[in-house]
Amino acid sequence: MSGPGEVGQVLASSATGTTFLVMIQLASRIFTFASNQVILRTLPPAVLGIAAQLELYQLSILYFSRESIRLAIQRQPLAEWLPPNQPISAQRVNRAATPSTKQSDASQSVVNVSYLSIALGIPSCLALTMLYRHFGSMEVSQTPFFYPSVLITGVASFMELGVEPFFAVVQQRMLYEKRAAVEMPAAFIKSLVVCSAFIYAGQVNCDVGVLPFALGYLVYSMALICGYSLAMFKEANEGQFSFLLTRVKSGDPSKYYLRRFSRQLTSLAASVFFQSLVKHLLTQGDSMILAAMSNLEDQGIYAFASNYGGLVARIIFQPLEESSRNLFSTLLTNDDTGTRRVTHVRAAKVHLLDILYVYQLLSIVLFPLGPVMVPQLLRFVGGRQWTSSKVGDLLSLFCYYIPFVAFNGITEAFVSSAANSREIRKQTAWMGAFSACYAVAAYIFLEMGDLGAYGLVLANIVNMAVRTLWSYLFIKSYLERNGDGLHLKEAGIQPGCYIVAVTAMAISAQQRLSRPESGFIQATAFSGIYALLV
Repeated sequence: MSGPGEVGQVLASSATGTTFLVMIQLASRIFTFASNQVILRTLPPAVLGIAAQLELYQLSILYFSRESIRLAIQRQPLAEWLPPNQPISAQRVNRAATPSTKQSDASQSVVNVSYLSIALGIPSCLALTMLYRHFGSMEVSQTPFFYPSVLITGVASFMELGVEPFFAVVQQRMLYEKRAAVEMPAAFIKSLVVCSAFIYAGQVNCDVGVLPFALGYLVYSMALICGYSLAMFKEANEGQFSFLLTRVKSGDPSKYYLRRFSRQLTSLAASVFFQSLVKHLLTQGDSMILAAMSNLEDQGIYAFASNYGGLVARIIFQPLEESSRNLFSTLLTNDDTGTRRVTHVRAAKVHLLDILYVYQLLSIVLFPLGPVMVPQLLRFVGGRQWTSSKVGDLLSLFCYYIPFVAFNGITEAFVSSAANSREIRKQTAWMGAFSACYAVAAYIFLEMGDLGAYGLVLANIVNMAVRTLWSYLFIKSYLERNGDGLHLKEAGIQPGCYIVAVTAMAISAQQRLSRPESGFIQATAFSGIYALLV
């Protein structure tokens, strides 16, 4: 990339990618939502609590095995290897064009490094399976089909790691349409299997525990393997590389281990791996604390509130964060002279400021209206056994937590794309300090305040706030070192919006205290008036 035209191509590719990623998350959540509506009305909170533990077990295997590798691979985008005057989308647009040797080597390099995820998956599966079975409570272990469910979930997690070579190329070449074509049907099949298994078990009057969820993970991984194999079959031939573990054809041999694994990417992955351990504890700390310190019913209620309270974060914020990380990595990568172009840094800054501006608008809408509309939606979503003040209040509190997740996600995406190995190690050390802040906040809210699940949400807000503050200070310093600066007023919205938001929050809080059972019409009218004012 050498000028504004190439930067525009990258921004256009990122925008298209974000659209496809949102489609993936939206389709996945719609399928999951429809499936949950069928089973939630008959599913006890205790079973949902065990399902939350099973999901944490599966996510931990995948996170420890692949997260650091994925982050490292994103630091070597294909744009770095393109000829000076060729935009990033040229290879996808002109399929007849013959890729250069550097492009082929770039793809082969990320494919080879992605196999490290599969290698890490073996000890991760074994270690986490033994830990989960050993430290699981007696109440959990007595659940029907519990141990087969754990075994199936572990196998499914390892199988899902088998698509990492395909995923690495998809991310590097920004082939988000192919990813959508594979992951959307896979999510549908997963939801169909889970729902069908519970319906069949109900008809034959059989208690299957969380086995349907385990079967859902298994068919999802199988669908991903089949889908990516079919979708990416031609990509290797056209790109002149292999999805197998193959030697890199050219380049300096000293830059590779065994002529296969890039020393730069492997070193970066190792630095990020230790950070990912701490980050996972911070991200999933609430689930771990609940699993260790609360009963299954409370875990189920928290899982219900977390799943539905985080829908906005998963559908909108997560895809935007992922595509932005790819964009930042492309723009902030050093060129052949070892420097970053001012135009690229400026484009990354503008993209970040645009997202921060939109997040502020969403926040001032969500803060006052979320707690008002949540009780109304809960009556429709969960059925009678989930309609309680405890669940409603917890979901309302999630409305304040979600914006903190959004701001933390996009700022850490910039940091992970811009930081070098030394700065990543520094961030890892600070993650330890963030863990201490989180632990202190959790102790204050849970033990001293006796707030239970509410306290965990408040502790998570503190956790996200301090992490976002550190990321902001890093970004500010980084931009100043690269010929630019950052001021909060650059991304700020009009002060009048904040005044209206605070007033609306006060009014909604007063209404909830005086009339906690306000009807749907009143809540909708209040929301409409506030939206018009904003």
